[in-house]
Amino acid sequence: MSDHPTPRESSDPLVLAGARLPGEALPVDLHLEGGVVRSVAPAGAIAAPGGRRVELAGRWVVPGLWDRHVHLSQWAMVSRRLDLGGVESAAAAAALVAAAVAHGADEVVGFGYRDGLWPDAPTIDALDAVSGEVPVVLVAADLHSCWVNRAAARRHALADAAGGSGVLREDDCFRLVRELDDLPDDVLDARVAEASRAAAARGVVGVVDLEMRWNRDDWARRARRGADALRVRFGVYTRDLGRAEAEGLRTGDPIDGTGGLVRVGPYKVITDGSLNTRTAWCVDPYPGLGPDEHPHGLVNVPYDELVPHLRHAERIGLAPAVHAIGDRANERALDALEAVRPGGWYGQASIEHAQLLRRGDLERFATLGVVASVQPEHAMDDRDVADLYWAGRTDRAFMLRDLEAAGVELALGSDAPVAPLDPWVAIAAAVGRSRGGREPWHPEQAIDARAALAASTDGAGPGVREGMAADLAIVELDPLAASLDDLRRMPVAATFLAGRATYDAL
Repeated sequence: MSDHPTPRESSDPLVLAGARLPGEALPVDLHLEGGVVRSVAPAGAIAAPGGRRVELAGRWVVPGLWDRHVHLSQWAMVSRRLDLGGVESAAAAAALVAAAVAHGADEVVGFGYRDGLWPDAPTIDALDAVSGEVPVVLVAADLHSCWVNRAAARRHALADAAGGSGVLREDDCFRLVRELDDLPDDVLDARVAEASRAAAARGVVGVVDLEMRWNRDDWARRARRGADALRVRFGVYTRDLGRAEAEGLRTGDPIDGTGGLVRVGPYKVITDGSLNTRTAWCVDPYPGLGPDEHPHGLVNVPYDELVPHLRHAERIGLAPAVHAIGDRANERALDALEAVRPGGWYGQASIEHAQLLRRGDLERFATLGVVASVQPEHAMDDRDVADLYWAGRTDRAFMLRDLEAAGVELALGSDAPVAPLDPWVAIAAAVGRSRGGREPWHPEQAIDARAALAASTDGAGPGVREGMAADLAIVELDPLAASLDDLRRMPVAATFLAGRATYDAL
């Protein structure tokens, strides 16, 4: 989907002179006009009569980057929440809450805990002991569980949580997260605008926003108010399929009044849970869990419900994006996609995450033409948890190389706020399978930088060519030759969307 129509493009000619393209030996000039790359020629060959000429002095130019899986409202709010990212026990998390309450907080909302390796279990009593009547909601990094105290349970009408562990999983957690997202429009929009500008500063030109809300009105409003840092395709969830049908929304269609920046995205359906919450639906049981703890994980949408939902979406023109993490969930998601369209989808459907797969399902991905929408940084976050709970199966976890070798289209993303909204982080994780100096984890599943870059450009590929939309990122290092550390922190000099600078540090 590289040749995007050009929204709010810069019509004035612009020459980016003395650019280098990854993998090419000689510098070039790029002529941008009307939101399109009009020509790519040897350096010095293009004049810009009546336009502007910017000397890049040998900087590299790549297609603008996309994050194919984000929850942008939640990402925009993370910096304002209690950071639980480095917490290694329930007791340590409670101590951070105690400190926040001692500093006068009248409500504590935290984000980022990963309890899969904690030596102690989160309990409602532990939070109550440090918070009293101050409501506390702590959201796990994977967004599939929340830990609350009794004051928060009363505020949010969570009767079961109040009488139990205080831990909400899957749909109960999703409902609470949606309530936390329910801010005044101007407040939420300001935070999303800030997050969008930060993304543009990392070379990002577009996102697929899978926020768990009715996104059409949010993004139409933002565009009317001048938001123009990113292209956006927004997801539609099951509860809103009827509304989408009534409004005639079809995947790929532009939303009126947004200048082409905002388009309808996929139908998103969450079929299972997550690894850290031990709810991803797997063939083999999780070690240490009893029968009452769903030892194989949870099925959020059973097959006999999933198929009718997918048929409904397909009938009204919404391409499916099916969340499946465990190997059993991926198997059944492929079964459902094949049942709905036996002839295959060929890039029109995706499975989101595809973290643990049976080897026989690699060929099914390819045969059905289903995109593997994956988040490589999750492998870095989850490697130790996977080694514990998927012991003996991690050769089948986060199988980027094997998917690529099978002919499956890869699309990289972050699942922000689960991982940072920064495609360079995803690219580095896909290429190196390592972070922080640790030995690479299953390096046989790494892909090369060219493939990772191509999978981060929404189909544009790794190179700049004549006729493509002038969605470009200008970087200080060659992404095909940079070290893993340099890839992860890649210096971005400028970002252009349809030939218009959305970030400029030149």
